[in-house]
Amino acid sequence: MLRLILLRALRLATLLVGVSVLAFTLVYNSPIDPIQAYIGTDVDLTEEQLAKLREHWGLDRSPVEQYLAWAREMIQGDFGVSTLYKAPVIDVMGARFGASLALMGVAWTMSGVLGYLLGAAAAMRRGRLADRVISWYSYTLSATPAFWLGIVFLVVFSVWLGWFPVGLAGPQGVPAAEVTFAQRIHHFVLPALTLSAIGVANIAMHTREKMTDVLNSEYVAFARARGETDAQIFRNHGFRNSVVPAVTLQFAYFAELFGGSVLAETVFSYPGLGSTLTEAALGGDVPLLLGIVLVSAVFVFTGNMIADVINAAIDPRVRRRA
Repeated sequence: MLRLILLRALRLATLLVGVSVLAFTLVYNSPIDPIQAYIGTDVDLTEEQLAKLREHWGLDRSPVEQYLAWAREMIQGDFGVSTLYKAPVIDVMGARFGASLALMGVAWTMSGVLGYLLGAAAAMRRGRLADRVISWYSYTLSATPAFWLGIVFLVVFSVWLGWFPVGLAGPQGVPAAEVTFAQRIHHFVLPALTLSAIGVANIAMHTREKMTDVLNSEYVAFARARGETDAQIFRNHGFRNSVVPAVTLQFAYFAELFGGSVLAETVFSYPGLGSTLTEAALGGDVPLLLGIVLVSAVFVFTGNMIADVINAAIDPRVRRRA
């Protein structure tokens, strides 16, 4: 197990190097001018002033020298200064990471629990109305983009019914320190509901297939012959054989979860890492953009590593292959 974790840690290091090189190359070759993005479009500078700024920021060096200088400072914990927020990138990400973590954590838990229950119910009622309804719901959501579902929820629950606010993490014009817990929950519901609804489909269909295999097995046929009821079969055989694969699949879902949070936070103007990533890309905030890209890579890799560790802990064949 220790060897598996060490190998995954080594892969994380190589992944971060690859992601950082790729992100830096893309940004370097993009039409974004870091100096213009920092000073704004309404400020005119002379050529001499621009040259001094380029020299001060190291933009007159070669791309390799710029990347190495940036990577050296990043390793020391200095992610640079955000040109949009005029603050250290690490502080900007830290202020928004909590909101994104809460949003993704609630959506991850709700989609996992609800998806498993729906998948198990569909398998136990295979071929009946409940199975067809759950399958239709899952296939439909699998083909539904998160931003489109978020807009639908906005129109229905905020505009038509007026049950929830249109966006943000608190009432407009109220300082963040004065927003109550109830107001935060009120603004939190629709983004979390959007992410949860999207995540239900995969886990439900996977659980349905796994549970169906269990119910069609010979040991379940023997259990039925002994007189066990459906509830006893689910408790004694179905749950134990289907819940662990469902949990590992849910951890491997981190990449889609983060991608969905970017879209959901943007639609609802929710102040998390996802919406900040969009702002950084549109505003040409290179330090903030690169910082969030690296943090998202670590987040997704951590989810996949947890899934691998759980698989290795359960299945000795996985441990031997590691």
